[in-house]
Amino acid sequence: MTGETGERAATSEAPAGGATPAAPASGRVVLFGATGYAGELTAREMARRGMRPVLAGRDARRLEALADELGGLDTQVADAREMGSVAALVDAGDVLVTTVGPFLRVGGAALEAALRKGAHYVDSTGEAPFVWRVFEHAGPRAEQAGVGLLTAMGYDFVPGNLAGALALREAGEQARRLDVGYFWRGTGGAPGGGTGGGLSGGTRASAAGTALEPAHTWRAGRLVAERSARRVRSFELAPGRSSAALSIGGSEQLALPRLAPGLREIDVYLGWFGPATRVLQALSAAGAVLTALPGMRAGLRELTGRLVKGSTGGPDATTRARSRSTVIAEAFDGGGHLAARVRLEGPNGYDLTAGLLAWAAERVAGGGLQGAGALGPVDGLGLDELEAGAAELGLVRA
Repeated sequence: MTGETGERAATSEAPAGGATPAAPASGRVVLFGATGYAGELTAREMARRGMRPVLAGRDARRLEALADELGGLDTQVADAREMGSVAALVDAGDVLVTTVGPFLRVGGAALEAALRKGAHYVDSTGEAPFVWRVFEHAGPRAEQAGVGLLTAMGYDFVPGNLAGALALREAGEQARRLDVGYFWRGTGGAPGGGTGGGLSGGTRASAAGTALEPAHTWRAGRLVAERSARRVRSFELAPGRSSAALSIGGSEQLALPRLAPGLREIDVYLGWFGPATRVLQALSAAGAVLTALPGMRAGLRELTGRLVKGSTGGPDATTRARSRSTVIAEAFDGGGHLAARVRLEGPNGYDLTAGLLAWAAERVAGGGLQGAGALGPVDGLGLDELEAGAAELGLVRA
């Protein structure tokens, strides 16, 4: 046990992955959750790119209506609560893209289906415990099967991996610490933006569920578990203007050590909350004490599942257009001096997620996956390729 809240050690090394060549993809893409908020945005982006995914979900009528609108795509009914129906979606070499969440609650079926059937897997999760599960537990099975798992392949947490990898490349071997910060700009599609439609129902449900679970970070050259919001730091967003952000678990702490073995620390921060950041840090500390009580975590999970529903829609295009995303990565040397800084600016997180999922699925289906197992977006798809793909979607250096 480590730390003031009883965080446990996770593993002593960076997770293995990427050494085994990936099995060839068939070119067939299945989008599970196509009629949900993120799923429909992704389906539309895939169609815009000329892709013809199989649209899958629970509601046959809604699937058929969307499929007709997008040019007569194939559909298939599947329910995340029925493992057999999800496994029937894919065959060996297919690419299963899933937006069905909250992932801790219902995301396991799609992951297991891909592993059982030998399909490549891409998801939209931003839930740190699920990302950890994919890397630590599913990754070795996928590597043995020769399939790739690209988890958190959206706004959470591709921009931070890209910015972080670019900063590490510029810092070179002197990099010992990397900090990544996520921020929103504008009044639409952002927490607290005052629109009433800033977050989708799925995002709210995911956030509520992960608040009860331990997160992770990279400390002293190893992965360790710790509660979210244990640390707060500020990032400079403009000359003379900084914003506070609280620590969270991301895929950066799991994937980026593979690119820079000399890294001793990686922290990911979320800067959505402005002046409320310190308040949320205090609430996180109190929650960690509460959930340590016998039976309390399980009871709160059940309550959260009943009260916070996922499929309740999200911000419309006009609302999304009023906000943009900013991601900053700072690499430091062993003396704590800034060695490199990369800032990326891009569209609203939901639009970015849809674009990244579609782009990744197209790359994997076309044979562009670089290895097998649980992969980060950089080691899985290549840094130069990821930078170019992100630029197509409007995520560029500022």
